[in-house]
Amino acid sequence: MQKLYTKQIIKKYSVLIGVVISFILMLIAILIYPGGSIFDKNSIGFDWTKNFISNLFGAKALNGSENPSRIWAYTGMILLPLSYAIFFTNMSKKIPEKNAEYILKYGGILNILCMFLIVTPLHDLMLNISITLFWTCIVVITVFILKTSLHVFKLFCVGCLLIFYYSLYLWGISDWNLLPIIQKVNFINATLLILGLEYFTKQEDFAHIKSRKHKEQVTNC
Repeated sequence: MQKLYTKQIIKKYSVLIGVVISFILMLIAILIYPGGSIFDKNSIGFDWTKNFISNLFGAKALNGSENPSRIWAYTGMILLPLSYAIFFTNMSKKIPEKNAEYILKYGGILNILCMFLIVTPLHDLMLNISITLFWTCIVVITVFILKTSLHVFKLFCVGCLLIFYYSLYLWGISDWNLLPIIQKVNFINATLLILGLEYFTKQEDFAHIKSRKHKEQVTNC
């Protein structure tokens, strides 16, 4: 009985557990990062306002030292998409639309595959595909959230998307001064949104939304 209860708790809080462990691993990576940034190759440690998260993944830090944070960062960033995939699968069950269900479920699975491949020479390509998959899923969720009475999450979803697109704008104009900060704000906001949607929304919130198939049947009648 106790084992069954434990399994139920782990299953219920699997997304939260995965995110927390991933963040701990990333924090360890940040704490042991030797130093160096695009602004100052000789800086010591990880500067939250000047270093990008991607700096943690190099074989060598930007100051030329061996980078012990790499293994911690890779482990954390592989575990995080696993947590996100569980979330997207759970969310797909709440939304009464088959196309959305497929996008969320398989987008989450493909995201895991891409994150596993970031340790290969395909790092940059896989990272870009992973980001595209993740935010496509967030856009799909936002579309359906806007059809509900979950007003706080409406603002949260739209806010997260605006921050994401703002980060793309900063990248496009090569504003490297502000981008490292916005990158982390974007990362934290998206994770908080996922945790909020996972634990504070339910299938009933979307029950009034008619699926496309249902609409077609009504129209044909």
